[in-house]
Amino acid sequence: MGLGGCIILIAVGAILTFATDWDMQGVNLDLVGVIFMIVGLIGVATFSSIARRRRVVVPPATPVVDDTARTRDGYSDGYGV
Repeated sequence: MGLGGCIILIAVGAILTFATDWDMQGVNLDLVGVIFMIVGLIGVATFSSIARRRRVVVPPATPVVDDTARTRDGYSDGYGV
């Protein structure tokens, strides 16, 4: 489940908990909404910890050598005549 699915679970859970007044026999919709929100929050926490582990930056194995060092002769920079 991706980050979008977790956010949808949180939104649906909030809607079921706070925005509805339906009564179903045998089902407590407030409890179902709270469970959806908790599952969505657990999913967001898991997704963010996995995404943080994937972002490890590995330094290059070989050193980078800058070969663009120029000597100033007075003519190549536009100031000489």
